Amino acid sequence: MAIELAPITLPASASKTDFDPDLGREVKGVNPGELTLEQFKEIETALYTHGILLFRDVTLTPEQQYALTKAFDPESESYGHGNNKTQSTKKSILHPDLKTIPRVPQVQLIGNGMVYNHEGLESAALKHPSHTTFHKTRVSAENEALGITRFYRWHIDAALYNYNPPRVTTLYGITVPEGDKQTVRYSDDDDPSGETLSVPLGTTAFVSGRKMFQILPPELKSFAVRTSVRYAPHPYVWMAPARAKSDGLGIVNEGLELPLSELPEWEESKIKTLPILWKNPVTGELHFQVHPCGAQELIVKPLPSGASREGALYPDGEHIKDLGKVRELLYLMQRPGIAPGLVYPHDWKERDLVLFHNRGLLHSVVGAFKPDQVRAFHQCNLAASDVPTGPTEQDIITWA
Repeated sequence: MAIELAPITLPASASKTDFDPDLGREVKGVNPGELTLEQFKEIETALYTHGILLFRDVTLTPEQQYALTKAFDPESESYGHGNNKTQSTKKSILHPDLKTIPRVPQVQLIGNGMVYNHEGLESAALKHPSHTTFHKTRVSAENEALGITRFYRWHIDAALYNYNPPRVTTLYGITVPEGDKQTVRYSDDDDPSGETLSVPLGTTAFVSGRKMFQILPPELKSFAVRTSVRYAPHPYVWMAPARAKSDGLGIVNEGLELPLSELPEWEESKIKTLPILWKNPVTGELHFQVHPCGAQELIVKPLPSGASREGALYPDGEHIKDLGKVRELLYLMQRPGIAPGLVYPHDWKERDLVLFHNRGLLHSVVGAFKPDQVRAFHQCNLAASDVPTGPTEQDIITWA
C-alpha cells in the first residue's frame, strides 16, 4: 500500500488565514516500526516539509522507536541530553520529568502517576510538568478547578550545551487518560483581557518556526537573519532558580539565575552559539528556532554592504550581553508566533505516534493532571551529528 498523507484535524481556534497550511500531516498506509528504505525516504521528506507527522493506532517497541529516530541521523547515538544525564544532574529543571528505559537508554518514559512493570522498570513515579513549579505566578486554585491552565515552557528539545540539537523527536502515547478540555490563559489571573486557547487535556502544543519568522516586520527579519544566540553553560541548571513568564515563553528577568561560578564544571568550548534562524534541509526555508529560557547573549552581524540602514536594529552589529535586553528582543520576535490562531494542540489518543521536526518547530507541555490520572509516553530524540545550518550570505542579503 502506498503512503498516504492527509491534513491533520485542526481545532476551531486555528486561524483560517494565518495558520501554516503546510504544518502537520497524518500518515496512513505504512507501519512506522517496519519501514523500507524507500518508505523512510518518503517519510523523511514529508517530515521536513510538514513539521509534524501523526501515525494512529501504532504498536511500537522502544527498540523500534529508537531505530526510527536514529534513521533521521544515522551517526547520532546518545539521547539529546546525553544518556542518563538528566537524572544525574539533580539541580536541572529536567531532572524530575524523565525516566530512562533501561535496555534502550535513548528512550525516555514520561507522563503522570505511578507506572508499574514497564519495559524493565519495576515502578516509576511520573510527574507531568506543571507551571506551578516554574512560572513566577500561578493559576489560582479556584481557576484551576474551572479548567484554567497554562503553557509550561515553549522550547526546542536540546541540551544547548555540549550536545547538538536533535533533528527529530518521536513521541509515542501508550496510556492516555481522558478528561475535560482545559483553557490555556496566556496572562495572569488578574488580567482577564489576555488571550486564551481551548485545548485537550494534556495536549502537546506546537507552533511553526517558519511562520514565526514569516510574520515578523522587515526590521525584525533583518535582525533575526543577522543574529546568533549564545546559550548559558548547563542552561537547565543555570535557569532553575529563575521563574518563567505566564505564557511560558521565556524567563522573567529578576537576576535569579544561578551564578556561573556555582554551575557544575563547564568548558568554554562546549557552550553553544547557534543562529536564530535554522535552514530547512528539504525546503530551504528559514525557521525561527530559539529556546528563550536558555539564551544568555545575542551576537549581531552588521548589515551587508549596500543594505538600507533605515529602521535597522544594530546596523553596525553588536554583542548584546545585557540579559534583560536579550530577553526583551527575543520575546518581541517570538511572542506573535504563539498566538492562539497559530497553535496546533495535539489531541492525544492511545497508540498515537507523533514525529516532529525539532529544528523547525517550538513546542510546549500543557495543562495539569490529577495524581490518579496515569499517563505514559515514550519520548526519543538524539543529540545530532551536526549543528543546525543557519542563513546563507544570500539569505542575509535577501532579508537584511
